[in-house]
This record gives sequence, C-alpha cells and structure tokens, in this order.
Amino acid sequence: VQLQASGGGLVQAGGSLRLSCAASGRTFSSYAMGWFRQAPGKEREFVAAISWSGRGGSTYYYADSVKGRFTISRDSAKNTVYLQMNSLKPEDTAVYYCAAGPPQEGGTYVYTEDYTYWGQGTQVTVSS
Repeated sequence: VQLQASGGGLVQAGGSLRLSCAASGRTFSSYAMGWFRQAPGKEREFVAAISWSGRGGSTYYYADSVKGRFTISRDSAKNTVYLQMNSLKPEDTAVYYCAAGPPQEGGTYVYTEDYTYWGQGTQVTVSS
C-alpha cells in the first residue's frame, strides 16, 4: 500500500496550489482520506479530511485555519485525493502529508491516530 503526495512548491502569498495524493496497492473508496501538515519545530496538525458516507456521498472536515481557502476532494475512480489551496499565506508553509484511515462510526478524522496509511509528504512554501 502506498500513498504518493505531489504538487507542492514555492508560491507567493495569495497564490494557489493543488496537492494530489495517489493511492496504490488497494482501493480506498470506503476509507477516509486526510491531509495534515507539519511546519519546522511544530507538531503535525490536521488540515482537511473527506470521509465516505455511502451511496456516493461524502462528509468534509476542515481546520478552522483553512476553512474557506482550502478544498478537499477525491476521485474514487483514480484512487486519488486532492487539496486545492487558495489564498495561501506564509503560515501555510509546511510539509503536507496525505493519509488514509478506515471508516469509523461518528469519526471526525482530525487526529493522526485515525489514519493507518501515510504518504511521504510534499513541501509547500509560501513567500510573503
């Protein structure tokens, strides 16, 4: 099982990036997929997650710091999850990690412990 994150880079404040996380080795259509980030000297923090609600529906979760700026989505046919990041700020600078976790009754998927599989991370740098 492998999660491959990509799409990071250097962008000016106010700019946009789209991160991708391609999963291989199994199908994650019923799994929750999440994005976390870790800045130097800080703990890994939750960014966004999308869970499978059955019948094709999904539930979305966002950290307060990214609400209205970031959008998580998934393409189940491609086994890929995306993070569209708009209006980027210097404080968004971090290594971004994607993760996959099994469905949980009433889960919110904001904790690292909720996830089983992790990608390698992709660097996002926002200059002021």
